[in-house]
Amino acid sequence: MRERPWRREVRRPANPLVGGRRALRGALRPMTEALGARRRLAWLNEAGTRIGTTLDLRRTAEELAEFTVPELADGSAVDLLDRVLRFQEGDRARGTEPPRLRAMAVSEIDGLDLAPDPVGELSVHGADRLGLRCLTTREPVLIPRMTRSDFAVVAPTPESADIMRRAGVHSYLVVPLVARGVLLGLADFVRAGSRAPFTEADVALAMELASKAAVSIDNARLYGREREHVVTLQRALLPRSSPSTPGLAVSSCYDPAADPAAVGGDWFDVVALPSGRTALMVGDVMGRGLAAAATMGRLRTVARTLMALDIAPERLLARLDLAARDLEEDQYATCLCAVYDPYGSSFRIASAGHPPPLLTGADGGAAYLDVPAGAPLGAGVIPYDPVDCPAPEGSRLTLYTDGLVRSRTTGLAERMERLREAVGGAAPEDGAACRAVTERVGGDRSDDAIVLVAGARPLGPEGSVYVRALPPDGKAAGQARTAVREQLAKWGLQELVDTTELVVSELVGNALRYGNAPGELRLLRHERLSVEVSDSGPDLPQIQHADVSDESGRGLQLINMLCRRWGSCRTPTGKVVWAEQDLPVRTSPDGPHGR
Repeated sequence: MRERPWRREVRRPANPLVGGRRALRGALRPMTEALGARRRLAWLNEAGTRIGTTLDLRRTAEELAEFTVPELADGSAVDLLDRVLRFQEGDRARGTEPPRLRAMAVSEIDGLDLAPDPVGELSVHGADRLGLRCLTTREPVLIPRMTRSDFAVVAPTPESADIMRRAGVHSYLVVPLVARGVLLGLADFVRAGSRAPFTEADVALAMELASKAAVSIDNARLYGREREHVVTLQRALLPRSSPSTPGLAVSSCYDPAADPAAVGGDWFDVVALPSGRTALMVGDVMGRGLAAAATMGRLRTVARTLMALDIAPERLLARLDLAARDLEEDQYATCLCAVYDPYGSSFRIASAGHPPPLLTGADGGAAYLDVPAGAPLGAGVIPYDPVDCPAPEGSRLTLYTDGLVRSRTTGLAERMERLREAVGGAAPEDGAACRAVTERVGGDRSDDAIVLVAGARPLGPEGSVYVRALPPDGKAAGQARTAVREQLAKWGLQELVDTTELVVSELVGNALRYGNAPGELRLLRHERLSVEVSDSGPDLPQIQHADVSDESGRGLQLINMLCRRWGSCRTPTGKVVWAEQDLPVRTSPDGPHGR
């Protein structure tokens, strides 16, 4: 048959899809890999905003575990070295001993219900565990398809291995947490059910994520270590125990700020004074950090030395102001000082720019005391005006620093009112009055705070006082000796009669010769026996260097030899010279004890 000349062969253009599924997969692979890489990069970028939102170790570990479920794994657990939790250096060297780990966080999809190490307890990592291999080599360990024997080296216990097997766990991955060359812990992941097993790409992704998270964990460790150091320094500069406080039940607490940069500068002190009196002090250096803590330590040392000299609160603050001005740091501080006299049941209070104290009556009603604030220490504006405040039995005086009433969200007036309500009512019977105050005030404090509560209480049978007016002439010494003999006999302190008669004779003689005339004799018995003689003279006595030929000038030398300690302090009408003796030791079936 002859071919028709008008008929031509028509060829269609080549179809790029012709070649089957293999060609299709080859053509789409670069696009699929690009989309996967882009999604992984976006996921890692998101980790930077969701992990490390706080500088708390536990919370950072929880964020890491929660972020990986379910995107990367069906179950995740984070364990940190026990040294890291104590804010130490972690593990830089590859030691031979297995490191101690503590479970910090666990996250699982709903329904998985595995049995990992309990959070907060030490993790079990024996010699056959894969986690130990990861820690010692600092390399990830991957089991794409788990066999029956693999569960024994992954699970912490045989029971946990059975639970994992029944839950359908089939793939396991563990990666180390290393930041700045420091081994911090590990994170392990599992997949279960119909989900695809882990691949090498997942290992690379998990390592990148672990590297990012480890930096946040290490930042939390360094932050916690800095805060611990500052708080340790601050606590070391504060009194560790309170002395005996006749007629007072003293409770104190120091609550550091969460931010280490905000710690430092607050202090308090309790000092036992002669005559059974007690000095209370609360102060706050204007500043934060180590510099404020160092300044606080210096001021507290000076203040304690001045209080030991039995100086009145207003004069103490004036001298403390001079000391603050001599500091090279040029820092200021607020301070409040109160001296309690148990035999007069009253406080003498002076303030240098400090928040006012609160007095809680026996009925539970609390009110701020109107104490003239004065200028802060270091400002050079003196004098300071004191106030005398009666404190009957059952009342409480509360001293505090301004960190207790500072808040970012609440006004000062509202916080002060909340504090007044917190100190009112009945005090806790266990003596934790200060801790109860801080808990009741609450709030979002951004500064460290100190609370000092002093409650007036009865002296008890061991605390007694005897007072007698003396005549302004030579009969005073004889009457004072007679009073001493009679009163010590009533107290059963006959062993101290001879020494006390000699001491009181010298004190009365000094008052007659140098103090215009003796005013009052006072005997106080508490942990020691104290003898006081008051007069109206302005000059404080000092030990004289008497020559062999001198007929006088040895009285205070004799008192210094016979007594435990002696001293003098000014009063509004003159001065008081006192001397203390230890009480005799009594023997009993339970052993020797003082009376």
